[in-house]
Amino acid sequence: MRGADGGTTAIHGWFEQTMGLDLHVVAIVLTAVSGVPGLVLGSRSSLGQRIASVLLIGGAVLGLLAASLTLSGAPVETATLPGPLPGLALHLRLDPLAAFFLVPIYVLGAVGTLYGLRYWKQSEHAGNGRKLRLCFGALVAALAGVVLAADAIAFLGAWEVMAIAAFFLVTTEDDRAEVQQAGWVYLVATHAGTLALFALFGLLWSLNGSAVFQPLAVAAAARPGVATASFLLALLGFGLKAGVVPLHFWLPAAHANAPSHVSALLSGVVLKMGIYGLLRILTLLPIPPPGVGTLLIALGVVSAVYGVVLALGQHDLKRLLAYHSVENIGIIVMGLGLALLGQSAGQPAWAALGLAGCLLHVWNHALFKALLFLAAGSVIHGVGTRELERLGGLGRSMAGSAAFFAIGAVAICGLPPLNGFVSELLLYIGLFRTAADGVAGMWPAAALAAPLLAMVGALAVACFVKAYGSVFLGPNRSEIAAGAHESPPSMLLAMGALAVPCVAIGVLPVLVMPVLSRVVRSWLRVESPPPGLADLVPWASIMGVAAAIVGLVVAASLLLRGRSRSAAQAPTWDCGYARPTARMAYTASSFAEILVHLYAWLLHPRTSGAEVPGLFPRPRRFHSSIPDPVMSAILLPLWARSRLELARFRVLQQGRMQQYLLYVLLTLCILLGVLFPMGTLLRRFLGW
Repeated sequence: MRGADGGTTAIHGWFEQTMGLDLHVVAIVLTAVSGVPGLVLGSRSSLGQRIASVLLIGGAVLGLLAASLTLSGAPVETATLPGPLPGLALHLRLDPLAAFFLVPIYVLGAVGTLYGLRYWKQSEHAGNGRKLRLCFGALVAALAGVVLAADAIAFLGAWEVMAIAAFFLVTTEDDRAEVQQAGWVYLVATHAGTLALFALFGLLWSLNGSAVFQPLAVAAAARPGVATASFLLALLGFGLKAGVVPLHFWLPAAHANAPSHVSALLSGVVLKMGIYGLLRILTLLPIPPPGVGTLLIALGVVSAVYGVVLALGQHDLKRLLAYHSVENIGIIVMGLGLALLGQSAGQPAWAALGLAGCLLHVWNHALFKALLFLAAGSVIHGVGTRELERLGGLGRSMAGSAAFFAIGAVAICGLPPLNGFVSELLLYIGLFRTAADGVAGMWPAAALAAPLLAMVGALAVACFVKAYGSVFLGPNRSEIAAGAHESPPSMLLAMGALAVPCVAIGVLPVLVMPVLSRVVRSWLRVESPPPGLADLVPWASIMGVAAAIVGLVVAASLLLRGRSRSAAQAPTWDCGYARPTARMAYTASSFAEILVHLYAWLLHPRTSGAEVPGLFPRPRRFHSSIPDPVMSAILLPLWARSRLELARFRVLQQGRMQQYLLYVLLTLCILLGVLFPMGTLLRRFLGW
């Protein structure tokens, strides 16, 4: 039933009339309860783990079917369900934008639970395995709920479940101090963003008179400052979730310390809820002025450059990947900024290319970043560490994981013939076209963003050459690396399920263009319809080049394999070293030393240990680290200062109930005395 509320009959009618939403509701229920059976089984029983995987994969299949119906042209569906309070209904909406974001949610949910069967076996993690599966299913269900929500109550409810479930997943190994710290920083950050969203939805509710998501009325939108305040609140709340610099401070530690399949879901999907929220709220606001698009392009460039530079200096494989999430969120935000710039200028081609690049990179990043995190988890599973300096030579013993990591690395660098190249190409074409059209006041942003995006791509190549070489090439740098073993088939199958679309979208991008065009047309608000993506990009030439590259790679691989079998084996010229050891090989730190020194003004590297003195020195140890500048230089000093200042108020804590009731009364009096005058001033100032 659409637009109704209450009762069994209403719910039954709703199920009859909303086929796509029916499937999604069933999918949400199955994923949400997937971890429940394991709670009643033994702490070392694997039956609950298998049941959870079956339920979650089944729910994901239903959800993908429903999303595909909408993306293939099915009409938009809306529904109303009884809410938590009388007269307060919950509204759902399934449109192309929602369906587009549901695809990576269900794909990564299914792949993650399959991967976790062996990566996080219940028999080996009796203390936290059941909690992980319960929260993993709850997170997937909450993510789908966020995307389907069509009012503030449903949205914030699903948003909070998502935040709490992600917190418990990040702190799966809560016996470790660094995990506890990462979890609490994440929890503070996500709830700071939620407070901004409460203010945003409260403002929209007061203007529209309803919690339902609907465009601002003309009179409300015309009030001075309304659209600006709404956008800034949305940027703060959703920017914290997406990890846009400088709001990214929670992200590296959370992604590095979570289990690897959880990291894949966090990076691939949870971050994208910030992007989805911005896209959804922007449909409710008037078309913004050009400054908004320029601001987002600038934030995207800063995030992309900052993320890739910080990644270069990392020695932790998962922390390196986490900073690349910041980089790619920056690329996505650049696309969104270009789309808004096109809307402001009445240029549908700019808007279509920018939004298409933004949306396709949402899918692509979910695929290749999840693949990289799963490959990193495979390394941890086979070796037991994620420190780059202790790895090396794993390509010989972990050939499958090495191949999947290579696919993800090529894709994230935006190189042909994989999917990252296609979405970045859309963005490049949009930026070049914007700069070439030369519209006054708008072309400089695009002209500056394009070369900086190219620089980000070059630095990403350097970073992943370092990562791949340190992990999979060269000699084994430690005993644990020498004892590495390949991951079991279920983990390799999960990685393969992500690698296939990375190749397919890169080689045959026309497969996703109809879906992408449908979503772009449904979101854009321009006077003339945007041109089709087929008219803006020479896809035939691109696919021809991609096919040629694939053919050359396959031919070269076969040729080299044939030669390696017949070639005589001989020692490599050793430049005078009779018995080279792993200590003489390049490490991750030494490989990136020049680039780290080049960007030392931003990275502020910390080192311990001095240069080796004399001809016969004693053994020395050297260590370097790259702290996050925002966290180490701004937030931690600010927190320490705040703790000192707040310590003065401990005298108020006397443990007397009467005193606390007096505090409550005084607070209410102060609020009443402050808020009413402030409201009067705001109404006079803003003309409300």
